[in-house]
Amino acid sequence: MNVRMAEEKDIERIHELLTQVALVHHQGRPDLFKYGKRKYTDEQLRELLHDKNRPILAAVDDSDRLLGYAFCIFQQHLNDNILTDIRTLYIDDLCVDEKMRGMHIGKTLYHAVLDFAREQGCYNVTLNVWSCNESAMKFYESCGLKPQKVGMETILDQNA
Repeated sequence: MNVRMAEEKDIERIHELLTQVALVHHQGRPDLFKYGKRKYTDEQLRELLHDKNRPILAAVDDSDRLLGYAFCIFQQHLNDNILTDIRTLYIDDLCVDEKMRGMHIGKTLYHAVLDFAREQGCYNVTLNVWSCNESAMKFYESCGLKPQKVGMETILDQNA
């Protein structure tokens, strides 16, 4: 297995994995996530693949077939009133093909993200995980991530 930057030739496989992620989110929160929808169009993915501020790392097998990805975003709050100027690499989405889970592809991909972030002069790597996705939460905890902040909600009675 190798980790490289995602390329346009990966678009079809990226869509397949995005569909897997969308289904997990829909099953966990059908009130928020639509069933069977695509997160990005082909054109949006092409734009992302060429955006230096939104790198996408790809875990591939020996035949260069995509097994997993990590969509990332560089974040920095320059000259903010209260936040320091640290550079963060935010993992917007990390997925390993559900048929390939348990083979340490996710950990390999995550460690490649850490190495990439260090090379880019980042202070930290952050991500959000939906509380309904318990397997993802366990995975990230096993990688050593700790809560940074907690998002909370109350659902309002729509019949009132």
